[in-house]
Amino acid sequence: MVYHNAMFTVKQLSTLAGVTPRTLHHYDQIGLLKPTQTGENGYRYYGEAAVLRLQQILFYRELDLPLEEIRQLMERPDFDALSALENHKLELETRIEHLLRLIETVDNTLLHLKGQKTMSNKQLFAAFSEEEQEKLAAEAEQLYDPETVRASNRKWKAYGKEKQQAILAEGNQVHVELIAAMPQGAGSPAAQAGIEHWRQHMGYFWTPNLEQLLGLAEMYNTDPRFKANYDAMHPQLAEFMLEAVRIYVTARQAAKK
Repeated sequence: MVYHNAMFTVKQLSTLAGVTPRTLHHYDQIGLLKPTQTGENGYRYYGEAAVLRLQQILFYRELDLPLEEIRQLMERPDFDALSALENHKLELETRIEHLLRLIETVDNTLLHLKGQKTMSNKQLFAAFSEEEQEKLAAEAEQLYDPETVRASNRKWKAYGKEKQQAILAEGNQVHVELIAAMPQGAGSPAAQAGIEHWRQHMGYFWTPNLEQLLGLAEMYNTDPRFKANYDAMHPQLAEFMLEAVRIYVTARQAAKK
């Protein structure tokens, strides 16, 4: 609820919006969200327009847009709050549909692991569209540098549709191999071969060094979007991959000494 004509202090607005006072101060410093007025005592006060602008900012943050990009977007002369909200709704509905597919895949996989239902390799990955996998790869690469992203995109588009499908199928097979190796342990030859296959497969997009490879495995466990995708394949897959990658990286670092 927006309180018409109400004015909020930093503390009041941070409590209302679920953000920290430091966040509001930072938004002010970078010109993203200015207070409606500043009192003689130096206190910042936010009115209805500022409250609605903060809501828009938080919606864009949910879509993982960088703050500078949000600021530029909202300062465009043709920016329209109503249209932006409609777009937010469409994006959220798309996410809901994807999450529902993931939940269905998780449920079916649990039944498969319990021996109550048989799933083919293709069905294990039914929730993952080509667009989703490409998006996840690009987001992983953004941890490093923009040129890596651009180079990867050029490389991916140059493959052609048939080659792309083959690459995605191989990526699915990598995860099938890792799931099959889980009972043998993260340090087993099968698990380590699966990590080697995964690293080689990443070469279709970009070539991660050992540190980056470990960073990816850690992100699969800490980023909710990646974690949801891996949980849909197997509830312990992300954790198993991280353990296996740590062993893989440690062994190769020791071999270099």
